This record gives sequence, C-alpha cells and structure tokens, in this order.
Amino acid sequence: MGSHKISNNIRTLRFHNDEMTQQDLADKVGVTRQTIAAIEKGKYSPTLELAFRIAKVFKTPLDNVFTYDVPE
Repeated sequence: MGSHKISNNIRTLRFHNDEMTQQDLADKVGVTRQTIAAIEKGKYSPTLELAFRIAKVFKTPLDNVFTYDVPE
C-alpha cells in the first residue's frame, strides 16, 4: 500500500490564478505556508476537508487538484 501516491496540480493552479503565492493560498484555506509547500512537494497529504477547501479556492473539482495514483 505504500506505493500509492497522491499527486497534485496546486503549483500550476496557483500560477494560472494571478501567480498566487503559497502564502496567499495558505491564508485562504487557514493553514501555514509550510503546509502548502509540503502538500505541493508530495511530502504531506491533506485532510479531505483541506483538500476540498483548496479546490474551492480554485473553483475547480477536487479531482482537478488532486490525483490518487494506483499502480497496476
């Protein structure tokens, strides 16, 4: 089960939203900049609630922000 991975498009979404900074996103969803950085790098998986809050900021469905990769 350790080979499954959650990837994300947060950095790309931030860039396409007026080059939003990690701090801007963190402020909007109520976490620290370090948390956003860790999520972007794949070092931390957000809670489901936080994942939905991030998607809401970008006005996009959750699966446009996060992808759960399952090896075949």
